Amino acid sequence: MSDQSPPPGWTPRDPDTPPGAPHDLPHPRAHEQDRQQAPKPPGRGRKPRRPRTGWRRAVPTWRMVLGGLLLLALLIGGALVAGYLLVDIPPANAAATAQSNVYLYSDGSLIARDGEVNRVNVPLSQIPRTVQEAVLAAEDRDFYSERAVDPKAMLRAAWNTATGKGTQSGSTITQQYVKNYYLGQEQTIKRKVKEFFIAIKLGREKSKNYILEGYLNTSYFGRNAYGIQAAAQAYYGKDVNKLTTAEGAYLATLLNSPSAFDVVSHPQSRPRALARWNYVLDGMVKKQWLPAAERTTTAFPEPGKVRAAAGLSGQRGYLVEAIKDYIVDNKILDDKTLAEGGYRITSTIDKRRQTAFVDAVDEQMVSKLEPETRKADRLVRAGGASIDPATGKVVAMYGGIDYTKQYVNNATRHDYQVASTFKPFVFAAAVENGSRTQDGRRITPNTIYNGDNKRPVTGGRIRFAPENEGQVSYGNITVNTATDLSVNAVYAQMAVDVGTGKVKQTAIGLGIPENTPNFVPGPAMALGTLQAGVVDMAQAYATLADHGRRTPYTFLEKITKGGDTIGLPPRTPTQAISREAADTTTSMLVSVVDNGTGTAALAAGHPAAGKTGTGELDRSAWFAAYTPELVTVVAMMGQDPDTGTLQSLYGALGESRIGGGGYPARIWAAYTKTALEGTDPVDFDLELQPGAAQPPPSTGPETEPPQETPGEPSPSTPERPTRPTPSNGTGGRNQGGQNNGGQNQGGQDNGGRTNGGQGDGGQGDGGRDSGGTTQGGDQGGTTQGTQGSAQGATQGIDGDPAEGLRPPSAFLE
Repeated sequence: MSDQSPPPGWTPRDPDTPPGAPHDLPHPRAHEQDRQQAPKPPGRGRKPRRPRTGWRRAVPTWRMVLGGLLLLALLIGGALVAGYLLVDIPPANAAATAQSNVYLYSDGSLIARDGEVNRVNVPLSQIPRTVQEAVLAAEDRDFYSERAVDPKAMLRAAWNTATGKGTQSGSTITQQYVKNYYLGQEQTIKRKVKEFFIAIKLGREKSKNYILEGYLNTSYFGRNAYGIQAAAQAYYGKDVNKLTTAEGAYLATLLNSPSAFDVVSHPQSRPRALARWNYVLDGMVKKQWLPAAERTTTAFPEPGKVRAAAGLSGQRGYLVEAIKDYIVDNKILDDKTLAEGGYRITSTIDKRRQTAFVDAVDEQMVSKLEPETRKADRLVRAGGASIDPATGKVVAMYGGIDYTKQYVNNATRHDYQVASTFKPFVFAAAVENGSRTQDGRRITPNTIYNGDNKRPVTGGRIRFAPENEGQVSYGNITVNTATDLSVNAVYAQMAVDVGTGKVKQTAIGLGIPENTPNFVPGPAMALGTLQAGVVDMAQAYATLADHGRRTPYTFLEKITKGGDTIGLPPRTPTQAISREAADTTTSMLVSVVDNGTGTAALAAGHPAAGKTGTGELDRSAWFAAYTPELVTVVAMMGQDPDTGTLQSLYGALGESRIGGGGYPARIWAAYTKTALEGTDPVDFDLELQPGAAQPPPSTGPETEPPQETPGEPSPSTPERPTRPTPSNGTGGRNQGGQNNGGQNQGGQDNGGRTNGGQGDGGQGDGGRDSGGTTQGGDQGGTTQGTQGSAQGATQGIDGDPAEGLRPPSAFLE
């Protein structure tokens, strides 16, 4: 009998249920049960979840991450809504009626006040369309199509700042208007948050034209001008509705950096200002606001002269400008924040020494100018700076005859060559780097070089054969003598021996800014072709004076506003070069004052070290010198008062030429004598390099001179060569100069430092020169060996040959 059992997997039928009844249907979970009971094929089932252990427990799951992001989005959204609701548009801020800043001497007495508001609001309809578009091209080209805030730009600006690509604004014009009119310039998170919400609310409630009008009427353009109307008057002497496209583009340029881009008060910034001006015009072309053809023919619109307030007359305006520039350049405050006013600024300027500096320039130079009768006297400018080398504090500064008449600060400008005042940096680099000549001799003050005129420099890649002042060939001379006489041939060769790159790095270490105009490595740099400012040179010489230790200079003692003190940047001293290198250089500069081109400085009555210099085409004359306690640099400059072009000083003050050893050195001596009045003279405490001490007088040529390479000097020549005597005079270094009528008989002794040399004859004014025309200056020198009130030892050596010696040349002393 067959088995009637149901096949496996079938549910048995209830015997009481008839066939075909619903109960014959399979149970809904029958198959699921079967699947659970059936054996699973290998590899197809899920593995049981294992509990998270170890470090995995600290890693959030994707559900946790997603939940966190959603929660963060909700929080941010809530914060934005709350901020929008809670932050109201405030009334106009205090900057709408800016306060004055107070500038003080170091003793707390008043220098000047500035910050009086110059503002006239105008409706947008009075501002030419092209001027509006120039501003948009400069600041926010998508103003009319974008939102009130641009988060992308803000993040990009933050990233660029964090990664060192420079500080960059991510603000729209709406945000800038909010900052200008409702808030302030302080860089705080609280202010930025307020700016963000107010800008959003303002963008929803006000039109774009309303915002642009407010922005143009509240922005700071420099020259104490708030708003486009005040700026049009300050720079072009016209109302805003008469501005041309080019003028509007320049005013738009100023918005980026009002102080730095003023090409009148800061002529050294002209290239940067022109680049920004071109950027504005090119942006207008790109946005199709300016035809390309019109852009091509658009010339730069020269702004007018600075009209300084009466309260900034004399030296006050120069001091205030220099202090403000220092604050902005060192990022203590930006110029817009400073313009808000309310700051009490105590400077490092010593009132007594400041007065002494002005008096010295007036007595030694200004009082002798006769611009009505001598046209060349109209060209004369002077600048000076004095620094305490131990502290880096600028204690006195001379910017020009009067800020309301000559608005460019001659102490801080960077458009005149420093000439031979750069030569000490070449020698300092030689000692610092242990440099040797082409034939392997270590460079010291006693190293012999060939000082012949136009001797080609050897060992360099650039062909260079510099002329000496007066076309004089000195033969083989020591470095010390070459420094006394400022011999170009020697120092050009030395720069190559050291390495021009090393020379530049040494100069930068001493304090010359790396971005100084024409600071190009090459043999010509030894002649001072770079265009450093007077303050920069004072900084570098202060490093030499402080035994190679550089303390960054400062104009500031303290800045306060209300009860708060503004932090100043640290000025930690650093050892820029070794003491040996600095002190050995100082020892040679002492010789320049005692025996060389700077003897007029002896009138100060203090031991001094210094260097003279006369720029190309005699456009500038320098004297940079120091005592152990005080460093001062004085420069005379030639500039056309009408066109502003640099001019030669030929014929100024009745002299055929002006050199650093003349008027600049006499100003230095008069100032230093008063500035150090009441203090005892202090000798230099020097640690010299081996072999730097002066050797005993030579009794004859060396019997075994060292080997030399072609073109190199032989050390067997006498240290002091006989200076060639010109055919049209009987002076010079030997004949009527240093020996017979200059430094000894008619110069240093009988008419030199004592009776007429240092002041107006002998060594100071004609002694060492050759071929003079008057009789010994005022009373000194020999009968015919001096020029009188010229530059004595400087003439014919330091850029001031005696009259008739040769026509003026274009090279540097």
